[in-house]
Amino acid sequence: MLRRRSFLFRFAFAGTAISLAAGLGITAAHAEGLKIGFSQVTLQSPFYVQLKTGAEAAAKAGGDTLVFLDANGDVSKQNNDIQDLITQGVNALIINPVNPDAVVPSLEAAVAAGIPVITVDRSVNGKGVTAHVGRDNKNMGKLVGEAVVARLKADGVEKAKIIEIQGDAGGAVMMDRRDGFHSAIEGSGHTIVEGPYAEYIRANAVTAMQDLLQANPDVKVVYAHNDDMALGALQVLKENNRSDVLVAGVDGLSEALAIMADGGNYIGSALNDPKYLGDVTIQVAREAAAKKPVSAFVDAGTALVTSKNVADFPRAGLFAEYRPHVLGQ
Repeated sequence: MLRRRSFLFRFAFAGTAISLAAGLGITAAHAEGLKIGFSQVTLQSPFYVQLKTGAEAAAKAGGDTLVFLDANGDVSKQNNDIQDLITQGVNALIINPVNPDAVVPSLEAAVAAGIPVITVDRSVNGKGVTAHVGRDNKNMGKLVGEAVVARLKADGVEKAKIIEIQGDAGGAVMMDRRDGFHSAIEGSGHTIVEGPYAEYIRANAVTAMQDLLQANPDVKVVYAHNDDMALGALQVLKENNRSDVLVAGVDGLSEALAIMADGGNYIGSALNDPKYLGDVTIQVAREAAAKKPVSAFVDAGTALVTSKNVADFPRAGLFAEYRPHVLGQ
């Protein structure tokens, strides 16, 4: 009870401070430097590590302070983290949710405190989000699916069995990358075997692929919802001397592009530069904190990469660089 009372006092104080600042005509746009809160789902994925790095660099470059908290995949921790950021009086709040429904109460608390909320990569189902920054994951899945169909056609392969290694159960990104891929395969004559949820983690995909290969020795293609899982599947295929099986993923991991460049059987990925996603998210947070109009969905852009155009994309970092013009940059 004492903790709850303490929180309510701090929350009320933060709300009063916000109201007072508004009454004095003080806005985020005129502050020395913004305090931007960032509650992220996890740092167990290379993608999310790079997303954090991009956001930190962008905040620092603009003279702003980024208060970053890692939920480590725990919904309860994320809700506590968001409440903590609200209490700190952040000017804008970025949320990369563990679960699209479970953070709704915290989202409502942020809105009640007058704090604009920006979701990144994963959306939230509740109302009150100022903007979502991400990419069209359905289109990404479709682009990769079209590349798979084209390659199978070029190789003269009909009625191929395609194994799909999925991301996280119930996740919006997972569903979009699944649905987009399925729409491209539909009507092609090929069949999809939906594998387990490997949580976007390579080690999990290795374990899954060992069982999937044993149960489906006639597989022709493996599609994974990210490149890290696809590379895990590729490891298993190599260990079993199955160079005849094609592999495709999503995210544009540089390691995957290197295999494409060397003429390996990794046939495609959709670019998803996480550092740039973090950069754009900070820019949107600044706009929202300054009460400027922002789009409900800010698309950071994607492109299909195959062996034919792999040389067009710099890949000195962990992920290939893809920085289309967004927000008038």
